[in-house]
Amino acid sequence: MMETLYGTHPVREALKAGRRDCQRLFVEKRKPSPRLKQILRLAESRGVPAEHVGEDRIAKISGTALHQGICLEVGPYPLENFHDLLQSSPDFLLLLDQIVDPNNLGAILRTALCAGVDGVIISKDRAAGPLPSVSRASAGALEHIRLTRVVNMASTIKTLKKEGFWIFGADADGQTSVFSVDWTAKIGIVIGGEGKGVRMLVKKNCDALVKIPLKGPVQSLNASAASAVILYEAARRRGL
Repeated sequence: MMETLYGTHPVREALKAGRRDCQRLFVEKRKPSPRLKQILRLAESRGVPAEHVGEDRIAKISGTALHQGICLEVGPYPLENFHDLLQSSPDFLLLLDQIVDPNNLGAILRTALCAGVDGVIISKDRAAGPLPSVSRASAGALEHIRLTRVVNMASTIKTLKKEGFWIFGADADGQTSVFSVDWTAKIGIVIGGEGKGVRMLVKKNCDALVKIPLKGPVQSLNASAASAVILYEAARRRGL
């Protein structure tokens, strides 16, 4: 089933990554900017035909007004098989337990890619998937990240622990500060969904629950901000 990526970053990164079946590029009729020229060159190098059309046509094809004058017809997102991911010997994984907001998922994936995460595992049910809106929110990082979906997050954690991973769940009531953890082993970091956090059964299967120390009257961070703090602390300890 084809879908349409929109916006300069998702379109450019999809062409650069080369993981999707890119069919047609639609570009608004106007004087091309340097960024647009780069995208047109990428499309040409990959043999993707470009069609110059009016803004209304792009809005209709993409289904949004946030297209930035460009969209790209592509094949389905290349989700990774969980066992194939394990076969590649990862040692830095991120597990997202029912993140439902596409904007949050996109922002988290962008941070994960920049922090050097080897792969991201997301829930199959009651969670956002790799939609074009997520690619846009991630500034195209979705097109590069290794992403897999699993039905049972608790069971997945058990499998990872058998493979030698230490699993840390982010929780406001955690007993250990994220700044006191040894992040240098094979690790999986679990971030819970907006509002509810990590589900109880998933928590029970974590090796430890960790918290971000907070000051002031607001005693929580959203999932995206919490992910950024924890991922970069782990990446710093791992020699980023």
